[in-house]
Amino acid sequence: MDDFVCNKLTEWGLSDWIEKFKGEGIDKESLECLEDQDIDNLIQKVGPRSKFKKKLKLFKGEQSTAHQEAEIVSPTHFQQEQEEAAESEQAGPSTNDTSDKGKRKLDIQGETPAKRRLRDTIGSYAEEIILFDTKTIMRCVYERLHSEEKTKINAFLKTKISDLDTDKRELVGVFGKTGAGKSSLINAIIGESNLLPSGSINACTSVMIKVEANMHNTKYEAEIEFITKEEWKDELWCVCNILENNQEKDDNEDYRDTVEKLSALYGEEWRNIPPENLMDNKYFREIPEFLCNKRKILTCESAKELSAKFVIYTSSDSSDGQEKEVKRWYWPLVKCVTIRVPNNHLLQHVTLVDLPGCGDRNKSRDRMWKGFVGNCSTVWIVTEINRAAAEKEPWEILENACSLMGNGGQCQQIHFICTKSDHLENWDDHSKDAIHTLILKRNMEAKEEVQKEFNKLKNVKKHFSDDCLKVFTVSSKEFLKEENLQQDETEITKLQEFLQNLNDCHTETLNYVSGAFAILSLIQGSSCRDMAGCKADVCSILGEKLRNELDNIKKSMDETYEAFEKCLNEGVKKSKSSCEVTLRPILHPKETANHHIHRILKCIVENSGIHKPKKGKQINLNLTLSSWLTDSIDEEFKNTFLNEGKCGPFHGVISSFSLNTEKLIEKYKDVELQLIFLKTEEEKIKKKLNKIIRDHKKLVYCSLTETIEENMQKCYKKAAEFRGRDTLNNMRETIKKHVQHSKNIMFNMAKNKMLHCLKTLMEETMEMLEKTLNEAIKLSLQTDDHSIPDFSTELELVKQYYEELGGS
Repeated sequence: MDDFVCNKLTEWGLSDWIEKFKGEGIDKESLECLEDQDIDNLIQKVGPRSKFKKKLKLFKGEQSTAHQEAEIVSPTHFQQEQEEAAESEQAGPSTNDTSDKGKRKLDIQGETPAKRRLRDTIGSYAEEIILFDTKTIMRCVYERLHSEEKTKINAFLKTKISDLDTDKRELVGVFGKTGAGKSSLINAIIGESNLLPSGSINACTSVMIKVEANMHNTKYEAEIEFITKEEWKDELWCVCNILENNQEKDDNEDYRDTVEKLSALYGEEWRNIPPENLMDNKYFREIPEFLCNKRKILTCESAKELSAKFVIYTSSDSSDGQEKEVKRWYWPLVKCVTIRVPNNHLLQHVTLVDLPGCGDRNKSRDRMWKGFVGNCSTVWIVTEINRAAAEKEPWEILENACSLMGNGGQCQQIHFICTKSDHLENWDDHSKDAIHTLILKRNMEAKEEVQKEFNKLKNVKKHFSDDCLKVFTVSSKEFLKEENLQQDETEITKLQEFLQNLNDCHTETLNYVSGAFAILSLIQGSSCRDMAGCKADVCSILGEKLRNELDNIKKSMDETYEAFEKCLNEGVKKSKSSCEVTLRPILHPKETANHHIHRILKCIVENSGIHKPKKGKQINLNLTLSSWLTDSIDEEFKNTFLNEGKCGPFHGVISSFSLNTEKLIEKYKDVELQLIFLKTEEEKIKKKLNKIIRDHKKLVYCSLTETIEENMQKCYKKAAEFRGRDTLNNMRETIKKHVQHSKNIMFNMAKNKMLHCLKTLMEETMEMLEKTLNEAIKLSLQTDDHSIPDFSTELELVKQYYEELGGS
């Protein structure tokens, strides 16, 4: 740990955590790379953690602006312009035609320096300039406020400036079995043919790979996140048990996976290493980051060079190429690899995540997997075109994860992507025109078959709208080769357009500039005098309007609560009467040999009710037991917490909330600036609440299954302890008896837990909305602080930027 981090923590009032940061080896570079999960691990207490996140956000904003290109105006340059403008104003108009000092003021009526820079730029580059300039202005405003007298409104304004930085990335989850063409698809779409290895490399099913833009420099980077030493130690204990207790080695998936994992990491010599020695540091010398619980960063000049370096962390083996010489593969220790690509506009606000088809037995990997799936706004299911509708694995992936994507997540669209659309048998037997016609015909047939198959999946469809599915047919190989494929033969460009639209819909610049405009409006309004009567009238009107709007929200939320309670009561009844029948397919599966049932059920009770095979459907006993409850509320839940559309949660009652500040601006021009601020605050808090509700509704939905899982833990533990001849029957009977004896309590507990979570979410939403707007109204209309510096020039410039971006 360097002095920089120590000084920063002291400056931020967090010196108590210096030793913790020191122990984790956090330096200046890694401080900037910290993500939410890292911070949660470093600082367990909510208060200091929230404070740290806020300070780090502001720090990152400062660092980001400091590294911008020299052609964009610097903070010093901006201040010089201001000083020179002030001098020019005092001196009066220049009489020298060759001098431009008279124009160095920000020239509000004419062309500003920013306008001059914008003349020859369009699109995202112009937005980057606006965003940078506005951040520079607001940093200067913050610093000047910080040096002034500490008043309540001063502190309020500084907090608002600190909260301006928000950058949400859209997550697109990519699923598909090995060989389906995921890597080639991603390479083709982002225009990097050598980035993700494909073909001879066998992808590892447990490693998650994120692909995003490098916003810091022009290098290709890979950041490898490992599981902890303790997690690997626990995994080795399970591995040794599997090796000792499995007789049917050839027919046992767990045994084969275990051998593959140990052979990858230790080579074939693992067979001669005593189990207690497998944690020796000598086996991890090449990855010291794993030993000290740090992330490994790889940096290269090209995608090809980076791919060759990170392949040993993501793949299991190779049949040809240089990788033949690799003796050890580290994927068993890897949780996630983040690949950052420079200068890629499609990834500016989008992250592609290559995901396994289901979770992982490692708890931290499984937790991360669920987090990614739940946060995906779009999901891509990738499969080969020749058996797109008939292939089982893509549909199993969809069924396994649909509840995490839909009601338990935020997925709005499912894209079914059929790869290798250019591949035809007997290619040479046809003319070019005939090949084109055959490709188009097969593509259309594949789309129709996929749509038909999707329509059969009732359990999946109840989580999504009817038009959520789109089917694409692509040829990544030919697209990468830049062959003269006709546009309608591959839809890679349509997927690129989709990603570009995600970027275009991202409103980081407008959000920041509108927020800055509102804050500067409030500052200017607060310095105005002789408006006490006008302010009191507007304050009274807004207070009454706020109370009425909150009453409307409460009424809608109460109706929602009653609807959920009614649905859940019905679900509890069905759960109690049907639980024995619900259990039967898991405890007594048809046409399955007893030794297979024994092994599967053993895995279920040893893994808290869940069995995750490498292939095939996941078995989740907890989800099965809670299915009547989730079925009872699925439709109501989907309509209450829509993932798509503009309506918003709770049937749109928050999105339609309004203080009608526009009308008040027309009538009360004297407080227009304060009302501009309140209008922006209203929009900000509505967006913030919609995001909070979207995140918390996942917890509400998952609470049903989680309560069942908690209730079943003692049962699983008891069933897992059986050994010997009657183990299978003993496990079955233990589970049956527990469910029979606890059903009158267990399902009601799940219902009450969900209703409690829902009620809490509603109350916190109401409280935050009321508190935020009451504070904003009070400070903007009941406070006069003439000691605040004059920022009229900054206000006019940011207002121009705001209008330039289409603000109203």
